[in-house]
Amino acid sequence: MSLTLASSVGAAAGSNALLRRLLERMASSGAASTFAVNNPANGAVIAQVPDLGAAETERAITLANTAQPAWAALTARERSTLLRRWHDLIMSFEQELGEILTLEQGKPVAEARREVTFNASYIEWFAEEAKRAYGDVIPTGASSRRQIVVRQPVGIVGAITPWNFPSGMITRKAAPALAAGCVIILKPSDETPLSALALECLAEDAGFPAGVFQVITSKQPAPVADVLTSDPRVRKISFTGSTRIGKLLMRQSSDTMKRLSLELGGNAPFIVFEDADIDAAVAGAMVAKFRNAGQTCICANRILLHASIRDQFLEKFIAAAEAMNVADGFDPASDMGPMINAAAKTKVRSLVDNALSRGAACVTSRAPTDDGNYFPPTILTGVTGDMDISHTEIFGPVAPIYIFETDEQAISLANDTRYGLAAYFWTRDYSRAWHVAEQLEAGMVGLNDVAISGDSTPFGGVKESGMGREGSHYGLEDYLDIKYIAMGGI
Repeated sequence: MSLTLASSVGAAAGSNALLRRLLERMASSGAASTFAVNNPANGAVIAQVPDLGAAETERAITLANTAQPAWAALTARERSTLLRRWHDLIMSFEQELGEILTLEQGKPVAEARREVTFNASYIEWFAEEAKRAYGDVIPTGASSRRQIVVRQPVGIVGAITPWNFPSGMITRKAAPALAAGCVIILKPSDETPLSALALECLAEDAGFPAGVFQVITSKQPAPVADVLTSDPRVRKISFTGSTRIGKLLMRQSSDTMKRLSLELGGNAPFIVFEDADIDAAVAGAMVAKFRNAGQTCICANRILLHASIRDQFLEKFIAAAEAMNVADGFDPASDMGPMINAAAKTKVRSLVDNALSRGAACVTSRAPTDDGNYFPPTILTGVTGDMDISHTEIFGPVAPIYIFETDEQAISLANDTRYGLAAYFWTRDYSRAWHVAEQLEAGMVGLNDVAISGDSTPFGGVKESGMGREGSHYGLEDYLDIKYIAMGGI
């Protein structure tokens, strides 16, 4: 197996012991079929990964079914210890994991390393939460009876994760599942399977028993998903991705009545009121819109500006966007890397073209070229509700601008979507802060802040953005069943 890399990153990758280990493991796997993983920055083939299917998934479920009773029987402290070892190993390989992530996903390596450390925090958090899966004692009116509630693991979990955060989306699902006493089978995106395989290697090194954390790599997700959703031994599905696929998995899981956690699409508004700190709002918009080249589910999809501060905000926002350096993620000067693939770039370009054809104006100077998967930060003014971009999750570095006059109009515009994942707004008015936060139809709201996700806070949406929560003690509860025990004859 060969590894083809851009010359700028060859030396770094050549010294990456974890990547070499993955390549050697895959070369000796004996897989009947493989698929290529490409570097989105230059199209180079990074690795050939085993292309597994329904039969391999069924075998993984059988192994998981064998492992589940013993894993659930461990004490919470024992599971906590293993999770903590996994966390510590991830932190010791932070640089290597970040390089692997950049190679297959494209984001700047500094951003990739922050993803690794940030999302390792979920493992640390749930290592502690494993010891806090408390039950209850219910008072009874009969002296001969006692009533208690205990929480027990759901069982085998099937998880399907996307490519935009190939490390983070895994740990946010695996950590609470494992902490609760569930074993997990993971299907990562075929665009970014190496990060998942690297985490699997480190889980083995941490001492996880066979079958507790398994990764199924596949170019065709449907056969794997079909088995995970139809097999009654799998008790829960956790999925992050599009609303369309989430609905499909929900239908497929209904015959076996599986528990579901679905983190789906978003159309986040970013509202700037007339009393906002404009400099802070611009800085927040730059992160909320252009982090990961706009390829995040909580990305600011619509920028709503009060008419009185439109020009002031746009002047600073445009200047900041123009100053961004779009380059290979391994370039130390890179502020934003490429999009994940050509199809993603084509979709974003078509949304921009549709808006321009209907009267919108591009107020940034750089236009997309045919050179690779790069797309420059783009700001559109004059955007209206009849344009495709108003109702579509952009998933790219394009900021459409809308204007409002009143608080009521801003709230109405913000809620005019079938999605309800995240929303952001900027104001210094205490009364407005409460009113707007309560009225926005979103599972998460950022007030004068865009750093809304974290290990101790619940992540998830309402409406067609899904169900369930990741992170916080609510995230642990998603992997626990409630059992009531009535004890008579006391």
